[in-house]
Amino acid sequence: MELLETVKQRAQVWLSTASIDDETKAQVKNMMENDENELIESFYRDLEFGTGGLRGIMGAGTNRMNVYTVGMATQGLCNYLLKQFAGKEIKVALAHDCRNNGRLFCETAAKIFSANGIKVYLFESLRPTPELSFAIRHLGCQSGVVVTASHNPKEYNGYKVYWEDGGQVIAPHDTNIIAEVQKITSVDDVKWNGTFDNVTIVGEDVDSVYLDRIKALTLSPEIIAKNKDMKIVYTPIHGTGVNLVPRSLKNYGFENIIHVEAQDVNDGNFPTVKSPNPEEPAALAMAIEKAKETDAVLVMATDPDADRVGIAAKNNKGEFELLNGNQTGSILVYYLLNKWKENGKLKGKEFIVKTIVTTELLAAMAKDFNVEYFDVLTGFKFIADKIKVNEGKKQFIGGGEESYGYLCGDFVRDKDAVMSCSLIAEAAAWAFSQDKSLFDVLAEIYMRYGFYKEKLVNIVKKGKSGAEEIQQMMADFRANSPKTIAGSEVVCVKDYQTKKATDVKTGAQTDIDLPKSNVLQFITADGTIISVRPSGTEPKIKFYIGTKMELNNAADYDAVNAKLAEKISVVCADLKIA
Repeated sequence: MELLETVKQRAQVWLSTASIDDETKAQVKNMMENDENELIESFYRDLEFGTGGLRGIMGAGTNRMNVYTVGMATQGLCNYLLKQFAGKEIKVALAHDCRNNGRLFCETAAKIFSANGIKVYLFESLRPTPELSFAIRHLGCQSGVVVTASHNPKEYNGYKVYWEDGGQVIAPHDTNIIAEVQKITSVDDVKWNGTFDNVTIVGEDVDSVYLDRIKALTLSPEIIAKNKDMKIVYTPIHGTGVNLVPRSLKNYGFENIIHVEAQDVNDGNFPTVKSPNPEEPAALAMAIEKAKETDAVLVMATDPDADRVGIAAKNNKGEFELLNGNQTGSILVYYLLNKWKENGKLKGKEFIVKTIVTTELLAAMAKDFNVEYFDVLTGFKFIADKIKVNEGKKQFIGGGEESYGYLCGDFVRDKDAVMSCSLIAEAAAWAFSQDKSLFDVLAEIYMRYGFYKEKLVNIVKKGKSGAEEIQQMMADFRANSPKTIAGSEVVCVKDYQTKKATDVKTGAQTDIDLPKSNVLQFITADGTIISVRPSGTEPKIKFYIGTKMELNNAADYDAVNAKLAEKISVVCADLKIA
């Protein structure tokens, strides 16, 4: 009852605030009179402005995405920018994806930036997140915002903040911005009186330069020319990739792009899918059906803000099979390394980057090609930071994360599905030119480096009680680390919160040279790696399981795959996450 009374007091503040509109107040009154549970979820806290910005369910309330929470976040960001770049002209770039209220939130932010004397470059209509990253550097901006909830369900929207290097904000700016946002305690603290006088609309002028830079990444133009009619099915799943991905593929030279017409329609309700997440097989179902009808070679699907891509290709039985994020990333990096070597581009100063929960296969390939690699925390902003730190000293080839996000080149500083689709198609053409499928290439990789198989298990815990459950699960794992997993002894525990790796047998500890993060890793004697982390953007706790066996013959692919799948099932059972 105490919580309910506190929540009612917080809601009453909104009802008595003159700058909150009547429609929002009516929604709050309805919750107070008819839905106490929804009232609690909407007002029990302020929507947290985390290290990446905001993300939450849309609706009225302090814990919801709406023009007021967006406005307060924007005012806090303005205050920080005005301190950080005092005396200088400050410019920001703004973009949004296809989600409901995306344009409203974006224009709301634009007016607030303008009211604070900050120049705004606002995209004329929806654009991919990676193009926003590109635009920040291209237009000489100090910051940028994209309104998106990535691949979350339709109820969500979000607000991601970028810095002048084109990457999402990291230390110290992330915590400093959070501090400024937390100082905005009322909607009356926001400068709502801005106009579009200080706003410049951008569009094709940025699109064309961005696409030209992507085209310059091609490594096999002659192979594409010979395979220009290769059939590719592409779906944007109602999102922002609808125009730029096909344009980029055609720029590369691919002429047979097959659309899934129903999913080319921009719609924040995502009417043809349960979830617009290319990690989920159902999201690619319509595209795979289209590929079967047309006898296509490759299927690609991007999420609403076109920073992630999921693919399917024909296996050796002629059936379309989905590749997971680790497999796609491995094929892409293997292709890049081979072509860089073949084209004489490996000079000894190149590097790739992956996250700590991404397959170790990428590290094995980098070592084989004598290319440096870096492990970073989960989140593409850390990959962007490695590119920034090494700028002018070393050359970034490519890299990515298991959650279907990849990047090549250094002119974008976030995962980029527009770019990735073009290079994945190029890799497929490269395989095709050798009478191979992408699965043949995958088998070739596994025979050379070992068969790496991974699985991600998500456990969803919604709301306030769910967040508390997730915290307790992490505390329990820290207090009672498993001794054996799937019959193999746990030999090392890495706690990225304490930044210590512990040798279980000796108790000896070594430092982890990465920022603090709420992640645990258990490494067993047979090389299995289990990583546990709460999601920073969704109400989930995630378990990443990585296993490995030798593959001596391509004919043994299915048998080894089945053995590894069985082993992963045992791991899940042991951890009670099956």
